[in-house]
Amino acid sequence: MTEQNTRLGILLMIATTFVFAVQDGISRHLAGEYNVLMVVMIRYWFFGAFVIAIAGRQAGGIRKAAATVQLPLQITRGVLLALEICVMVLAFTLLGLVESHAVFTCYPLLVAALSGPVLGEKVGWRRWSAIAVGFVGVLIILEPGFGVFAPAAVVPLIAALLFALYGLLTRYAARRDIAATSFFWTGVTGAVVMTAIGIWFWEPMARPDWIWMGTLCITGALGHYLLIRAYEVAEAASVQPFAFLQLPFAAFIGILVFGETVRLNVAIGAGMIVAAGLFTLWRERVKRQRPRTRRNPTTAPEETPGS
Repeated sequence: MTEQNTRLGILLMIATTFVFAVQDGISRHLAGEYNVLMVVMIRYWFFGAFVIAIAGRQAGGIRKAAATVQLPLQITRGVLLALEICVMVLAFTLLGLVESHAVFTCYPLLVAALSGPVLGEKVGWRRWSAIAVGFVGVLIILEPGFGVFAPAAVVPLIAALLFALYGLLTRYAARRDIAATSFFWTGVTGAVVMTAIGIWFWEPMARPDWIWMGTLCITGALGHYLLIRAYEVAEAASVQPFAFLQLPFAAFIGILVFGETVRLNVAIGAGMIVAAGLFTLWRERVKRQRPRTRRNPTTAPEETPGS
């Protein structure tokens, strides 16, 4: 991978995180005025149409994109992501953008922790230590021992768990399906599921808010397009750490637009989570790049993968 492509991939990932942060801000506004399920449903209508259009333009068309030998797995992935979006948007209305994203940022740590039981990967003591540090950061944010613990604080943590499971199942599906297939079923499944649920919560929307809804749909499609492009031009290990920028972008929007504040415990906890997440990504990159040496009586044994 050339340095130029890596730089472009990083810039695309930064743009992706900014667009998704804007999307979250619009979602917070609309969900504060209308039912969360209806907002997510309309968003998925556009997303479903987007993935179908993308599939139709690729070689083999929709038939090739939809072809899979693990349909139950693909449907499960789509349902998990739809549920995660609903829960996260609900968190925006309960806690705001700053605290919701501060907790949600722990999802890479959940991916690392669950990669063993779900994917059969080995997680070494260094990454387990980072996971522990990250979850201390989560506890600092949630403050379970101070005053009355607010159940709403757990909502973004549930969203992070759902997103981590979605990510792990996506990696598992990639063993037999191409990325275009997973992307297709993510959009189509989500659109079908959210329509079946959200249509019962339909309510009239004011004309100005339809403009915001249209912007929400456009930012969603644009964000996914930029994300796809980022992974096309650069290695995932090079651009993934920059995904953490969604936290400061979302915090900036929350403070500037919605008048939110950053409490000291949230800043400290979020810093610990981001640091632990970056370390976890770095260890995974080291593990994948570590040269394989042949075992023989004159060489030392290989280091345990995933340490």
